[in-house]
Amino acid sequence: MNKSLQELADYLDGKVIGDPSVLVSGLASLDDAREGEITFLANPRYAAKVASTKASAVVLPPGADGHGKNVIETANPYLAFAKLLTLFHVRSPKPQGVMPGAFVGANVALGADVTVYPGATVLDGSKLGDRVVIYPGAVVYQGVTIGDDVTIHANTVIRERCIIGNRVIIHSGVVIGSDGFGYAPDGEQWFKIPQVGIVIIEDDVEVGANCTIDRAALEVTRIGKGTKIDNLVQIAHNCQIGENCMIVAQVGIAGSTKIGKHVTFAGQSAVVGHLTIGDNSMIGAKSGVACNLPAGSLVSGIPAYDHRQWLKTSAIVPKLPEMKKTLGTLEKRIADLENLLNSKK
Repeated sequence: MNKSLQELADYLDGKVIGDPSVLVSGLASLDDAREGEITFLANPRYAAKVASTKASAVVLPPGADGHGKNVIETANPYLAFAKLLTLFHVRSPKPQGVMPGAFVGANVALGADVTVYPGATVLDGSKLGDRVVIYPGAVVYQGVTIGDDVTIHANTVIRERCIIGNRVIIHSGVVIGSDGFGYAPDGEQWFKIPQVGIVIIEDDVEVGANCTIDRAALEVTRIGKGTKIDNLVQIAHNCQIGENCMIVAQVGIAGSTKIGKHVTFAGQSAVVGHLTIGDNSMIGAKSGVACNLPAGSLVSGIPAYDHRQWLKTSAIVPKLPEMKKTLGTLEKRIADLENLLNSKK
């Protein structure tokens, strides 16, 4: 694929500085780009590399020094990089239909241009939208509904009656709709509480590899539109995750938690059940949230509290051994002074 710099600028809603007719056939990093490729500067730390890059053009933020290079100016070069990667490298696979070796049960509704690879299973009464791709080893249980342009990677399991929206990407090893962890005490034993609800994954969600999203006990576990979930995340039954959240690897969200819109969970953070986390909150890495958080909260630590205060506390921790030693010395000096004063009475 060859695109002129002007075509790329139009695609990115950017502005050309230099020769708009220069042809670009791909993109690469500042260090590795060659003639015919375009590169980008998203971090000012690497601004000096713009002068030495061999790329035919550079995507820069407004006002950055182009060092005489052909430039596309755009307010968000990192977003431009993502869009250019999509343009040059992402291709929709050619539809293959239900391939030999795939199993599709009775009364399954198949949309246009569906691909079901060998070894994949779609059980009775499910509904697949247009351009759905299901890779080998994936299993879709009875009565599942899947929207348009959904990709389900190998060895994923989507349990009965769950609903998947449009343009959802589900990576390998994901389990959607597994039983919630619910048991009633029965003397010294535990009686399993049937989990008869479902999971709803709304449009434009991406679920990373080996995540588990439990079905609700009675109603719905919901993942809001546009939310992105990294690998190895556990979301328990009856949780309500808002739109456009970012949930990083190894996060655990306990049952019946309500998460607002645009909330970020950093890696290995967790929240206990039945809490409410307000919109636009940020939870620091390895933090443990044990109480409700209002909108706009920024917390860290175990238990999690104000991030700014946590930074001050963390700065003190390495000094505690020396502080303890100093405190011991002061205690001895005070005791010596008291003994001296008592001896003079």
